[in-house]
Amino acid sequence: MRDEGYIKFTCDWIEAPAPSWHRIRALSEWRELMHSAGLIGAYPDGIGFGNISVRDAPDPCFLITGSATGGHRTLRPDHFTRVVDVDLDGNFVRCRGPIRASSESLTHAAFYSASRAIQAVIHVHNAALWHRYRGVLPTTSEEVAYGTPAMAKEVLGLIRANPQARKQLVVMGGHEDGVMAYGASLGQAGATLLNCCERMFRGMES
Repeated sequence: MRDEGYIKFTCDWIEAPAPSWHRIRALSEWRELMHSAGLIGAYPDGIGFGNISVRDAPDPCFLITGSATGGHRTLRPDHFTRVVDVDLDGNFVRCRGPIRASSESLTHAAFYSASRAIQAVIHVHNAALWHRYRGVLPTTSEEVAYGTPAMAKEVLGLIRANPQARKQLVVMGGHEDGVMAYGASLGQAGATLLNCCERMFRGMES
């Protein structure tokens, strides 16, 4: 069985209405672009991959795609939820909404904790990006599994150690094809991914 898409933290899910459309519109639009580019989706066995989030107020809140939504081309408001509390050491996430938060919620929380400048995070799968940048850009240990406190803490350390990173990407060394982009906006994070993919396709990436 593929070790993918399964929640590994304790999730306190409080069922509640979906976030209002004006709060998730940009999330939905960028998520659909990522899906169209093949960076978010589902494997032939039906297991989904990829997720996207944006910081919300107050800290440590953020809005994120729900668990097991990777295979949907277009998401409805009830495919999004709001993380309202996170405990990295306790391996705990509390979310409020119509769906459980993504299995990578701990790692998204680590980005937001690492820097107030980070306003959006996108987790994608792309073999070419992963192989090109693994060990070149900030890369988590091959021994660290996705969706765990260890992964979150690795990301926290990498971001704090590389505040002026040339490319705002973190490669997940032990999570095959996993790459996470971050930025001051969804547009910045999304453009980083799409530009890297386009440059590699054209053979321009140095």
